[in-house]
Amino acid sequence: MDRRENADTHTYQKELEKERAETKEYNEYVDENGAKYRVPYHMVREVTFTGLKKEELIDTEHSARLQYRFMLMDSILFAKVEFVARKIKLTYNPETADNRKEKMSLQQIIEFLAKQGVHVDQQQMQQRDVDYYNEIYKYQYNPPSIREHPPYGYTLEEWRKMKAEYEAKKAEYEHGKLEKFHAFQNEYLREHPELAEELGIKIEPEKEEKGLIGKVLKKKKEKKDEKGFWFHGV
Repeated sequence: MDRRENADTHTYQKELEKERAETKEYNEYVDENGAKYRVPYHMVREVTFTGLKKEELIDTEHSARLQYRFMLMDSILFAKVEFVARKIKLTYNPETADNRKEKMSLQQIIEFLAKQGVHVDQQQMQQRDVDYYNEIYKYQYNPPSIREHPPYGYTLEEWRKMKAEYEAKKAEYEHGKLEKFHAFQNEYLREHPELAEELGIKIEPEKEEKGLIGKVLKKKKEKKDEKGFWFHGV
């Protein structure tokens, strides 16, 4: 409930209209192949600081903490602080960007680094504009190809040679595992016909299983069919 003095039903509408009038119109969509996609950014900025002093980055732990502090900022999209290479790479939403997200200027980044004890040389700084949709969004959500990683201990070339054989063996194993489960399921339903009737499952006629699965099921059945008494001390 609005408890402000002299409040009326149109107060919120007036404030909304005022906000819209003060806000620059922003097109949130991109067109591709006749389809529209909503994206939070269009053009963002990338800056790379090189030639940093190791004594200011201190060590890998301090560098990791600095990277974490950058990632806590809403205006920073990507941050990487490399202690060994003495380099910081940032992708941020600049003040000149045409969007409604939180923004940050290059000077603010430099001032923040100075507060963290890291002083940059603007002569060793590279900047470029980044197309958010094509370089970031599509790379993450619609990559041109799936990145393939070989199993541990194998090179990519070795893995590609053995991949077909591995997948064939895996498919055979999965098929055998599924057959084993179905055999167990059918055997259980044959022993409990009331359950099969309740579930509406048609019991398959018993068939002789071959191979290892058949031997295991046959042994289990023989043990169940054995009758007798157990006498202690006999």
